[in-house]
Amino acid sequence: MSFVAPELAAPVEAFATTLGIGLLIGMERERRQDSAAGLRTFSLVAMLGCLCAMLGEKSGAPWLLAVGLVALTGTMIASNFSSQQEEQFRGFTTEAAIIVTYTLGAAVWMGYATLAVMLAITTTVLLYFKAELKQITQRMTPKDLNSILQFAVLSLVILPILPDSDFGPYAAINPRQIWWLVVLISGLALAGYLALRIIGARHGAALLGIFGGLASSTATTMMFSRHAANHPDLMRMSTLVILIANVMVMVRLGVIAGIVAPALIQPIAIVFACGIVPGALLALHGWKILKEAGDLPMPDVKNPTELKTALSFGCIYAVVLLAAAWLNDLAGDKGMYIVALASGITDADASVLSTLRMFNMERIFPAQAVIAVALALLANLAFKIGLVVSIGGKPLARRAVPGLLVIGAGLGGGLLLV
Repeated sequence: MSFVAPELAAPVEAFATTLGIGLLIGMERERRQDSAAGLRTFSLVAMLGCLCAMLGEKSGAPWLLAVGLVALTGTMIASNFSSQQEEQFRGFTTEAAIIVTYTLGAAVWMGYATLAVMLAITTTVLLYFKAELKQITQRMTPKDLNSILQFAVLSLVILPILPDSDFGPYAAINPRQIWWLVVLISGLALAGYLALRIIGARHGAALLGIFGGLASSTATTMMFSRHAANHPDLMRMSTLVILIANVMVMVRLGVIAGIVAPALIQPIAIVFACGIVPGALLALHGWKILKEAGDLPMPDVKNPTELKTALSFGCIYAVVLLAAAWLNDLAGDKGMYIVALASGITDADASVLSTLRMFNMERIFPAQAVIAVALALLANLAFKIGLVVSIGGKPLARRAVPGLLVIGAGLGGGLLLV
């Protein structure tokens, strides 16, 4: 039984949602002494937006919404000019939040309640974490900002203009799909790259291993193998960073596989889990060592969004696609597995993505795709074991290689389960 008349149910729900949005944002502003508006103001502003949207719709005068916004803006300007507070620059954050709250109230009435609530939560988070966001921006260098702009060019400028058609031998080359995967890989690598730049080395080996694995597990392995050779007292710490980075590369590729080829997510997840679980258990076993670490070096990771880097990856991926299609046609499964092993040594991403692409084109069966993906990772793991042995020497090899071999054995054992 409803406690509200049927004709009022929808408006009451809309205004209740709007009130909640105003209270949420206003609660965050209320706790700041320098804020000129709080709970009551934001609640009223949100309902004003909803009310203006409703009246505009019912009266056939949509301009009422714009009039309300102009009136609200004029009121804020007049209030600022008439304020008797000590004149100082305090920013425009509260005023901007008021305008956003007004428009969110209007959005609720227009039928976008769920989106409005999501944006209200996002707005509150941005307002609440002011100090943390400021610290992040202060730690970012012009090079980091350049990386973000370059990623925007890769994803928002280049990607939309590429043709979405198959070209070349075996119709293996699709410029739009190739570049979309370049954007995906660059985006994940950029997240790890910026995280490394922002957190620095002071938060310990765990974060360096995690974000180093997202950015480049090969670069992280190389860097900390060199670090172990130069600082024998931090041998255990370098081992742990290398181990975590090589677990994270499987997590990253698992996420990519789930996005690119959802039909393969179950068998690939099983195989990857067989490598991730023992690696994670070994990392947890060494967790107590983290607090004993001194300053750790930053992995020397190149900016993953540079056009040269992106083009290089795109070209490698295209070549691997052609080679895989050709050898698969020439020698069947064996040819594809040879490509996976050869290309996986230097770039597991390109090899894995080419395999997923061929599966999506229905040129290989699921079992073949999973085997090729596992072979690429095993080849890449073997290459990094070589880095540990050649750069870190026997002391690091005795500690790190068994863990890497356990991960490899887990991947191989996982193939028996699918």
